[in-house]
Amino acid sequence: MQLPEPRGPLTHALCADLARGALSDGTVALASRTVDASPDPLADEDVQLALAICYELHYRGFDGVDDAWEWDPALLALRAALERRHTAALRALVGGLEVTDEPVDRQLGALIDADDGPSLSSYLSRSGTLQQWREYLALRSVYHLKEGDPHTFAIPRLSGRAKAAMVEIQADEYGGGTPERMHSELFAGLMRDLGLDATYGALWDDAPACAFASVNTMSLFGLHRRWRAAALGHLTAVEMTSSEPSRRYSAGLRRLGFDGTTRVFYDEHVEADAVHEQIASVDMCGSLVAEEPELTGDVLFGAACSLALDGLTARHLLGAWEVGRSGLRGERRPAA
Repeated sequence: MQLPEPRGPLTHALCADLARGALSDGTVALASRTVDASPDPLADEDVQLALAICYELHYRGFDGVDDAWEWDPALLALRAALERRHTAALRALVGGLEVTDEPVDRQLGALIDADDGPSLSSYLSRSGTLQQWREYLALRSVYHLKEGDPHTFAIPRLSGRAKAAMVEIQADEYGGGTPERMHSELFAGLMRDLGLDATYGALWDDAPACAFASVNTMSLFGLHRRWRAAALGHLTAVEMTSSEPSRRYSAGLRRLGFDGTTRVFYDEHVEADAVHEQIASVDMCGSLVAEEPELTGDVLFGAACSLALDGLTARHLLGAWEVGRSGLRGERRPAA
């Protein structure tokens, strides 16, 4: 994967430093100034791409960038400055969350039931054009081509039934040991059928900040033991809210004439996530908070972040399409 196209002073400096093999003091200082001055870090293209670049060093890295950067102390300090403002922005986005004495699965259900974000799946099912579908897939490729990986970072931070339940869920994400059934591979096949480049990271330059804000949040939760409960809450919200939307996404592709071989990514989620819902909310989250009840608020925070960021993405795309413009960055169109 190539380093992405910079989107501002911070990513320009960061990419240059990574390529030449030395992080300058000026770049570290610039990161703090940039994120502190940003009125909306979650929508800031420069900030979100910089954070995504830092996290990507823990995934597959970049061509020409030394793997030793992954644990470079100065780069971790730069990342920490970005994470602090990102986390503060998430707290502001979701607002205060009430923690009750009810079982955590019921609290998660109530949180989801109260969500009033726009339904992107309903729009794409009823009236999404092929071009709008291609834009949606380009945006979602930032996550779905690494699907499973951000949450999987949390597994070593768990024990007992919570850990076993998460492994059970994640095993399905990885195709149960069959490479071509991995959900990331199924999504890549969907992209290719719609004429998109499914190479890992190929469409980063097309994706807007909201695409990175979503995945950066998952990486933040998965890579920090302090946020292990939020990682579980986030994953649970994904599992509890994806079955019916996946059914609608599949229907939208069928309306456009695509057969079951193209729709298999969504059809797989209709069945799998209906099963995962109980495993995630009761066995995984329930077991965790039974042992550590003080983490209930973090579980709810992670779930609320998932819902709120999905809402940001939906509003971004639907708002762009409503006025007849591309939902991708700078009116870009996804490369075939």
